[in-house]
Amino acid sequence: MTPTPQTVTIRPGTILSAHEAPAIPPGYKQTEVGVIPEDWEVRPLKEISPSQSVGLVINPSSYFDERGTVPMLVGSNITANRIHWQSAQRISDTNNMAIAASRLATQDLITVRVGEPGVTAVVPPELDGCNCASVMIVRQHETFDSHWLCYVMNSKIGLEQVKHVQYGTAQKQFNISDAVNFLFPVPTLPEQKVIAEALSDVDQLLGSLEKLIAKKRAIKQAAMQQLLTGKTRLPGFSEKWETRRLGELGYCLRGVSYDPMTDLWSYDTENTVRLLRSNNVQDATVTTTDLQFVESSRVSEFQIMEPDDVLVCMANGSKELVGKAGLFRIVDGYAYTFGAFMGCFRTERTTTEPGFIFQLFQTERFHNFIGMILAGSSINNLKPSDIESAGFRMPDRNEQAAISAVLSDMDAEITTLERRRDKTRAIKQGMMQQLLTGRLRLIKPPSTTEASK
Repeated sequence: MTPTPQTVTIRPGTILSAHEAPAIPPGYKQTEVGVIPEDWEVRPLKEISPSQSVGLVINPSSYFDERGTVPMLVGSNITANRIHWQSAQRISDTNNMAIAASRLATQDLITVRVGEPGVTAVVPPELDGCNCASVMIVRQHETFDSHWLCYVMNSKIGLEQVKHVQYGTAQKQFNISDAVNFLFPVPTLPEQKVIAEALSDVDQLLGSLEKLIAKKRAIKQAAMQQLLTGKTRLPGFSEKWETRRLGELGYCLRGVSYDPMTDLWSYDTENTVRLLRSNNVQDATVTTTDLQFVESSRVSEFQIMEPDDVLVCMANGSKELVGKAGLFRIVDGYAYTFGAFMGCFRTERTTTEPGFIFQLFQTERFHNFIGMILAGSSINNLKPSDIESAGFRMPDRNEQAAISAVLSDMDAEITTLERRRDKTRAIKQGMMQQLLTGRLRLIKPPSTTEASK
């Protein structure tokens, strides 16, 4: 008789037979949260921190005070490892003392309960004594490192456990009674500190990159304001500018109409064309992420995108997104078209520089023009004629090309920084997976003899 295979639990809800279970390397052990170092423990949140609670559970608006100085933090003020307290509502010192149970101290952790449940941040020194509402509070203690625990709670280890207990449709949320039983792999306090320091260094690098990107964007906006209006002229140019409508310099096409039930696909076929929508315009660039595919019979030859076309959002539920534009420069051998809520401005290339026209779509003047068209309307919808009627002062083709080159170089620099930031984020995610599970050790693990003492 063939013996029944033994089973090994990899994580809650996942069972593998002994024949399928991955080999456990020397110095590691199998636990409820996966394979971890032998000298680590698996402990629930309620045993890691001696105190967990919930912030003010009633609507905090009755405590708000325009003259108050104490921030009242809610879930929308929290992102992973960061508290955006400047935008928080304020309460008075008197009210802060009246609801002392929800006051926060430096190194406490606060976790979003409603909206983006599980996202956690550590209270910095400048917020010592502030207050909070409808968030989970994990009180700091000398037995654990707050920043280490914050990274663990924001990692896949923590967020996956939140997903298993969250509820709600319009807004996801979870109960603290479930959260206190979340299991985490726990190293010694010295190793917690080393892990937190390593990940904090990467966060500081990311913060520096974000600030540099913001600075470069501000510089570019200032350059656009000067160069695209003629307030500052590049060397060698002095010809008079003329006011022209975009319709004199090209034309705007409306996107493809289709039946989403019969004409739209989530994958490519021989009879489909790649479809660009509003989500494919990111930071003034056309991307190929999250594509859909539309029946080619619905697409005219004029609706196939050409290099240097400007893809424009013509309709959206959010008025702020109407008019956002990206320059199409995808060269990968595939044909691309654009959806019914999008438009494509195609510049007359023999007389006008397409790159210059694209930069005009990024100006405050253009967005103010769109705002005037949509003002007072309940429908956030532009017509091709609306785009074509926008007027700008224009230099000759040579000066257009020179200005476009300067601004394009700035765009390229910003794009390079953004790619570096995104790569750093990916590296951090890999580091978290390795460090927080003990697969990578930053301190020498104890010997077998030491671990058994």
